[in-house]
Amino acid sequence: MLRIRFQRIGRINDPAFRIVVLEKERAAKARNITELLGTYNPRSKALTLDEARVKEWIAKGAQPTDSIRNLLITKGVITGKKVNVLPKKTPPKKEEVVEAAAPAPAETAPAAETTPAA
Repeated sequence: MLRIRFQRIGRINDPAFRIVVLEKERAAKARNITELLGTYNPRSKALTLDEARVKEWIAKGAQPTDSIRNLLITKGVITGKKVNVLPKKTPPKKEEVVEAAAPAPAETAPAAETTPAA
């Protein structure tokens, strides 16, 4: 299965990325990529991208990673809903989970006694 993903280039503390197509099982640092589609610099937000080739690869079945998908949606290359790629900062506390799982006790009103009308 083919993936459209980032390949990190650049110096230490100065990241830059290539946008490449490669097999899902291969590491992004491996040099055997299928095709170079563009570059992205997160510091300057500079993006060079061959939009026609991206659309062709997606039509052929290549799956973009979540970060690439969000970038393509932002730039208007594809349409869809963005995906949250960052994990939650803090997991829910166990006390909150227990309270949410236990239903609140319902107040019971005294049952009205019915007397037969004579």
